[in-house]
Amino acid sequence: MRTTRMDPDTVAPPIGSYSQAVRIESGDAVWIHVSGQIALDVDGNLVGPGDLRAQTEQVYENLARILEANGASFGDVVKIQTFFTTLDDLEGSREVRARYFSGDPPASTAVQVAALVVPEALIEVDLVAVLSSYASSDRVDRVGPDQEGFTPQPRRAGHQ
Repeated sequence: MRTTRMDPDTVAPPIGSYSQAVRIESGDAVWIHVSGQIALDVDGNLVGPGDLRAQTEQVYENLARILEANGASFGDVVKIQTFFTTLDDLEGSREVRARYFSGDPPASTAVQVAALVVPEALIEVDLVAVLSSYASSDRVDRVGPDQEGFTPQPRRAGHQ
């Protein structure tokens, strides 16, 4: 089994002592656990204060970048959890999410919470994706770390 912790430079660095993603390669599968994402841009600024739809868009862009850094996509997601501090414009949030998941959706949990660690954040989403460790000839983005095409991104300095 091989475990790789990563903080891709395409998203803001963690605001605590955690990794943005942990990739676990074991047997026939590669599991990607993505930490909860809030609506921070790459510089760490909150996007869309007070606007659930805008925050949802940024959260899903962050998730897409982390999945991409692992050779995965939303089609590989098997479980997603969403935490809302407000249900105002829940429909707008659902519309954004629907653009990222085509076909059969993953298992999902959504809950309303009193607050998130960043007080102005209205939504936080974490997920789990699973890849086959065997690349098919037409899916170059699914190659394993010992094969051409995938190189895990290292952790940023200061986030050990």
